[in-house]
Amino acid sequence: MAHYRSVGAIPPKRHTQHRDADGALYYEELMGEEGFSSDSSLLYHRGVPSALVDSRVWELADQTRTPNHPLKARHLKLHSLETGTCPVEGRRLVLGNNDVRISYVVTGGQSSPLYRNAIGDECVYVEAGTGTVESVFGVVTYRAGDYVVIPRATTHRWVPESESRLYAIEANSHIHPPKRYLSRFGQFLEHAPYCERDLHGPSSPYVVEGENVDVLVKHRTSAGIVGTRMTYATHPFDVVGWDGCLYPYTFNIDDFMPITGKIHQPPPVHRVFEGWNFVICNFLPRKVDYHELSIPVPYYHSNVDSDEVMFYVGGDYEARKGSGINLGSISLHPGGYAHGPQPSAIEASLGADYFDESAVMVDTFAPLELGEGGLAVEDPAYAWTWAGRGPDDGDDPAVFSNS
Repeated sequence: MAHYRSVGAIPPKRHTQHRDADGALYYEELMGEEGFSSDSSLLYHRGVPSALVDSRVWELADQTRTPNHPLKARHLKLHSLETGTCPVEGRRLVLGNNDVRISYVVTGGQSSPLYRNAIGDECVYVEAGTGTVESVFGVVTYRAGDYVVIPRATTHRWVPESESRLYAIEANSHIHPPKRYLSRFGQFLEHAPYCERDLHGPSSPYVVEGENVDVLVKHRTSAGIVGTRMTYATHPFDVVGWDGCLYPYTFNIDDFMPITGKIHQPPPVHRVFEGWNFVICNFLPRKVDYHELSIPVPYYHSNVDSDEVMFYVGGDYEARKGSGINLGSISLHPGGYAHGPQPSAIEASLGADYFDESAVMVDTFAPLELGEGGLAVEDPAYAWTWAGRGPDDGDDPAVFSNS
């Protein structure tokens, strides 16, 4: 994040002595990005943050990816996917490439183990449920519609208060607001569809006592993505204060102010976050085009440079009737392929002044492959719904799709 926060007890000057009431020195940790040249925070620990007493292999869930070959559009029914109930270990990989991975989990009521992703930032969309995320920075609460953005290497755990449907976007990079929304010093500009008031970070320290505490760490080797179970001499949640511009926060999708226009607006106006080689957009209930000859539904478009993933999370998708798309669906429309509305939806949309729909979109600039979770819930008929017939369907009545 680009704006500064200060939480708990910190010394007047950084990198100077900071002691408790008994005179014991706190241990200062700099958590920073891009080799001391980007956002950072200073955390003050009771214990030594590097005091490791054991390190063992943590076997990750299946990370296998299958290329989208032969090339075709895909429909994945996430609400049919059976997952584990742990918010971290229960995730199943749906889609991924070497820049970003998308997974899904439906939690139970139990907390996750302590966990950190040492590969990149995580942006977890909360489709349903409530709870908290505890971290070395403190606690943030989450609710349906929240994006929970967790910086790389932040030790944290998920504590659901109710069954939570979590759509996890795991980057190999950092995730941040689009640069075009920010001043050169990092402040949100007036044209941005959200601002600092909408971002909710920890407000107080969260200190926990403990010894020989396990933390699950996801990281990379030359063999790919792996996991390690590290055991620390003292509990990582021993931070009495911190300050800086790097910390976890939540942003609720309802606080995004849609940008509309006289004619149909392209997807970049719906962008909410971006990372290396991918962007995240959200489509929300909004007034639509007001030109007297406007066509509110999207024009047909070819994703020349990107794969497009839409996760449908709310609203009315009557315009996609016949495609199989519904709440909980993912559509994957790959680069090298044109897609758009059913012909009847174009005429039906004329004169509409409002769309009631909510979706989270991820666009990637490298091809996406299917994870084992995605393959498990694919609707094999989707690719042929624009034509109304597939390789073995003969002359069945036409069924179309609209996205």
